[in-house]
Amino acid sequence: MILGHVKCGQGHKALEVFQQMQQEGVLPNSVTFVGVVNACASLVVLEEGRRPHEQIIQSGWDSDVKVGNCLIGMYAKCGSMEDAQRVFNKMPSHDVVSWNAILGGCAMHGHGNEALKHFEQMCEEGVQPDDITFVCLLSACSHAGLVDEGMRCYVSMTTVYMVSAKLEHYTCMVDLLGRAGFLQEAENMIKTMPHKQHVNVWKALLGACRIHGNVEMGERVAKQIRIGARKCFRLCAAIKHLCCCWQQASL
Repeated sequence: MILGHVKCGQGHKALEVFQQMQQEGVLPNSVTFVGVVNACASLVVLEEGRRPHEQIIQSGWDSDVKVGNCLIGMYAKCGSMEDAQRVFNKMPSHDVVSWNAILGGCAMHGHGNEALKHFEQMCEEGVQPDDITFVCLLSACSHAGLVDEGMRCYVSMTTVYMVSAKLEHYTCMVDLLGRAGFLQEAENMIKTMPHKQHVNVWKALLGACRIHGNVEMGERVAKQIRIGARKCFRLCAAIKHLCCCWQQASL
């Protein structure tokens, strides 16, 4: 019941079922705690998430890798990377999901250098990174403005770790290049990628055009977008307006 409510996006109901379960004296197991922690993460309620964590420690389930992975994700999503790191450090072992969880938290909070350090540690421990690892890593580099580091990670992904580039990786790279002002390079990457040019990739570039006030490219990119075209053309109009404001301010 708890997991079902979580999957349906009903975090509050999941916690109500957990409370009822405790009132009836039924002991929770690892699956129970995975559901409860995920419910707290979906609701983004930090203090509510601390309570089941205390129960997890008291019942000895804190040594369970799946439970630990969920706790890392919950704390990261609720804004406490300190707690996420603390849980990670106390885990007796880490699998690729553990590393992806802490890397995802770093990406979420713009901790690019920390993400790179974690990735090095991951490789030193002999854990093979997967496609999700590199999505998290590239996203962390993008949010932190680490262009060169992100480029190196992208190249090593396919040449060293033999992970094929997917649409999500191209989107991260376009975002990375675009945020840093390399708009033409970002557009070239979209045009040369082997995957179908998804709307999200173009939206990433359109957002970068807005940041850097590139009206000409913004209009060109907006025309490439078919899904959600109205929103994109509104964003293009916002770019024009922003540039006009800049021009007036400089007079």
